[in-house]
Amino acid sequence: MNRSDTVQEAAAPRGLVSSRTAEVFRRHPSNPILTVDDLEYRANSVFNPAAAIVGGETILLLRVEDRRGFSHFTAARSADGLSGWRIDPEPTLMPSPETHPEEIWGIEDPRITYLEEQKRWVIAYTAFSRGGPLVSLAATEDFKSFERLGAVMTPEDKDAALFPERIGGRWALIHRPVPAGALSLGAHIWISFSPDLKHWGDHEILLRARQGGWWDANKIGLSPPPLKTDEGWLICYHGVRTTAAGCLYRLGLALLDLEDPRKVIRRSSEWVFAPRESYERAGDVSDVVFPCGWTLVDGEIRMYYGCADTSIGLATANLSDLLDWLRAHDSPYPV
Repeated sequence: MNRSDTVQEAAAPRGLVSSRTAEVFRRHPSNPILTVDDLEYRANSVFNPAAAIVGGETILLLRVEDRRGFSHFTAARSADGLSGWRIDPEPTLMPSPETHPEEIWGIEDPRITYLEEQKRWVIAYTAFSRGGPLVSLAATEDFKSFERLGAVMTPEDKDAALFPERIGGRWALIHRPVPAGALSLGAHIWISFSPDLKHWGDHEILLRARQGGWWDANKIGLSPPPLKTDEGWLICYHGVRTTAAGCLYRLGLALLDLEDPRKVIRRSSEWVFAPRESYERAGDVSDVVFPCGWTLVDGEIRMYYGCADTSIGLATANLSDLLDWLRAHDSPYPV
């Protein structure tokens, strides 16, 4: 971002953005905030971090891809969630194919949810099995030791996160199964329910990928975990558009009913955030912004996102502005 962009965005009234950028999120001036050079060990890239506030500090669970092409998780901590990151000197959570064969080709894209009822954090992540990617869960109280809860969805399934509280007496999970022939059938966001975090059922489509020329046609997936607000569960999701130059990942917003999150209250017609800067447009997988975590600090959303599968960026927005933006850009649903 150049200086004129920063001034223009900073001067925009609350709830409004410059006509040129069309984004309510503001990129951190130090982006990318983390790169592979910040690690103390050899790896290929860091991206797609989960995020949580633990003991007054921000923890990111970084997806780290090694030079074989397999991924694991490494924790980074910051007192202010913006700078001074302290990164574990070695991997925090490695794949365990000996005990969990579904992790044979790595673990990817974590999302962290705190379950107050259980007094622990539960991480939904993608385990890369011989049969394809699937959803697994692990729990921790300190981000040092972890209890694997095992695979909960069959391949191909990913982009999963838990709600932080029971819905109608059951836990709820958002995820994205991909059927054979996904481009013709569509890859949609689903919701499922469980009494015990192990056995899941009552599966149904929550948010359909649109069709035709829409930015989120054919393939969508959840980004950070759902965030509880006074107006509903706020979710941020990615839409994947296939172009002649490859895939383009952009982000949109939706709002779900608090009592019954199967009901979609609002869904944005436009994308709210998209690749624009050089570190988002060029990398191992170009033209990708991919958040797996966000935090809420004094009314400010801090969204931590993968940039082109290569580094990590931070973008911020006022929660009230996001809700205003979604209200202004709501589209008839379903579309």
